[in-house]
Amino acid sequence: MKKFGSYITCFVFVFCFFLEAAQAQPRIGNRNIPRIGGGGGGGSSDSLERRNKNEDSITINYRYLDSFRYVTLDTSINDFYKRFPVPPTYHYLGNPGNAATPIVFSPAIGAGFDPGFHAFDVYKWKPENVRFFNTTRPYTELGYVLGSQTQQLVDIIHTQNLKPYWNIVFQYRLINSPGFFKNQKTNHNNLLFTSWYESPNKRYNNYVVLIGNKLQSAENGGIKNDQDYLNDPVFDDRFGVPTKIGSDTRFQRDPFSSDLATGNRNRENYILLRQQYDFGRKDSLVTDSTVIPLFFPRVRFEHTLKTTRFSNEFRDMTADSAYYADFYKFTLPNPQDTVSISESWRELSNDFSIYQYPDAKNLQQFLKAGIEAQLLNGRIKTGTKSFYNLIAHGEYRNRTRNTLWDAEATGKLWLNGYNAGDYHAYISLQRLISSKIGSLKVGFENINRSPSFIFDDRSNFYLAAPKSFNKENTIHLFATANNPALKLQLGANYFLISNYLYYGSFYEPQQEGTIFNVLRFNASKTFKLGRHFNWYSDVYLQQKAGNADLNIPLIFTRNRIMFEGTLGFKNLRMAAGTEFRYHTPYKANHYSPVLSQFVFQDTTQIYNRPDIHAFVHLRIRSFKAYARVENLNTLRFENGVGFKKHNFAAPDYPYPGLVMRFGVYWSFVN
Repeated sequence: MKKFGSYITCFVFVFCFFLEAAQAQPRIGNRNIPRIGGGGGGGSSDSLERRNKNEDSITINYRYLDSFRYVTLDTSINDFYKRFPVPPTYHYLGNPGNAATPIVFSPAIGAGFDPGFHAFDVYKWKPENVRFFNTTRPYTELGYVLGSQTQQLVDIIHTQNLKPYWNIVFQYRLINSPGFFKNQKTNHNNLLFTSWYESPNKRYNNYVVLIGNKLQSAENGGIKNDQDYLNDPVFDDRFGVPTKIGSDTRFQRDPFSSDLATGNRNRENYILLRQQYDFGRKDSLVTDSTVIPLFFPRVRFEHTLKTTRFSNEFRDMTADSAYYADFYKFTLPNPQDTVSISESWRELSNDFSIYQYPDAKNLQQFLKAGIEAQLLNGRIKTGTKSFYNLIAHGEYRNRTRNTLWDAEATGKLWLNGYNAGDYHAYISLQRLISSKIGSLKVGFENINRSPSFIFDDRSNFYLAAPKSFNKENTIHLFATANNPALKLQLGANYFLISNYLYYGSFYEPQQEGTIFNVLRFNASKTFKLGRHFNWYSDVYLQQKAGNADLNIPLIFTRNRIMFEGTLGFKNLRMAAGTEFRYHTPYKANHYSPVLSQFVFQDTTQIYNRPDIHAFVHLRIRSFKAYARVENLNTLRFENGVGFKKHNFAAPDYPYPGLVMRFGVYWSFVN
């Protein structure tokens, strides 16, 4: 409780600081930009003063760290999953914040050093996904979603240009949910601060990224399956269903408690500093009243310094020796002892790169070459151990000024060190054929990657007999076609994989000795059912060829049928309808809570009903509201009417019954 209070106090202080700073009037040249809503007594009384066009409007866009393309904010309300942390193509273990895994086949494609813990990746903020804004006015968005059993999602972002050439962003997110079943509690905190400074002469850019991910997820090992607890009226309150781990007396539904006696704690902290300096040609644009400086770079020097701290810990304060003997084959000294396994890493990397722009007026065409030195320090079985990597990388991008062609080629090679011999090669070519036909994109990718460190017997989380593994290699061919006129997208992906790494049990890492392939097709189509009625359909078809220990559903589909319109009110937008997801039966992976890994199993088939949700989403100018009733598919009539027919994310991991969510998002222009 004290920790939670300290988080809130710190957050309120920082947020108030930024709101206070947002009241300052930034200057462009010698002119003030007046703030919106200046109805108080502080404004000018000169009736002849010319009205500033920025007073009642805002221009805001953003781009990502390694992209030159600007994107505007998405104001649509027809897809709640743009706000929900878990994508619709994922399973999560029954409670928002629990471990999640993709339903469609998505192999690991990151080469280089990897600790190996990815079950909570969907809840993390990463530097490559950070947005750098440019806005004419301070902008704030407050979001709050409340769900059944006091599920809470808090999302706050504030951005403003302190100067016309200096922008900052502060963002915070809280995911907190006690869960429907015992010992499912989650408490995730994400913090982000960015700064982007561009010198007035356009030559120098400075980027700062600070990220903190603190994730806590309780683990129950799944419900016990020795009796039919889900059909027993005694357990209508699912919190009473016995679970495999977690003491019956230690856990309660308290959204403000951060106590986690049995579960995983995962922390990641990033600090990234990037500096760029350009050489090129100066120019200017002269208007009636101002002179706008322009700069066309030809050569850019870039230095990136990144430091990362990562830690993962599993702890069971009241461990059941029988469970660990059955699933992990190790014996505790005492019947009720403590299990605690942890591992931590520090990374420091220095990267120096050079860009060359063949066309000075097209920043989206460039050649890039660089070298990176990476130092790693880990606390592992053998004590504190240091590693290093030396990495060369190159890149070519060209989006032509007429936007007809878009080419990208990147390569990364680990020259020396712990991951020597790893590489990642990627090439794609996109062509806009016509406005009616749309665009076609084709590409090739090849990844050669060392096993994640969790497969190294020096890892604290390596619990099996020592074994050596070869590098995993993946060849990926892909093609996508996009026809905006027909509102149709088609995609095809072919994966050829050798030395596939996976877990064959709760603790035993395995490597597939034979080559196998996976073919995946997907289609997305919007059907017009009426003037205001639309049907959004996404379908995935995937098939494995070979004898590898990999199970995937043949078909996965998501469909939304909804009304979208104004209902006669000019400022009111509505999206209301129903949504369902379905995948064909398959033997879904089990989950190992100690290692936080999804593991192969070939005994339990998952037969799920389609997930059915109903919703009403509203937008009134800058205010958005979401009302949803989820898991209507769990309705049953045996032993009384109730929402007790559960779907399963994995063996012994049921989703909850009926869930209601209410959310509001409100944006402000200061």
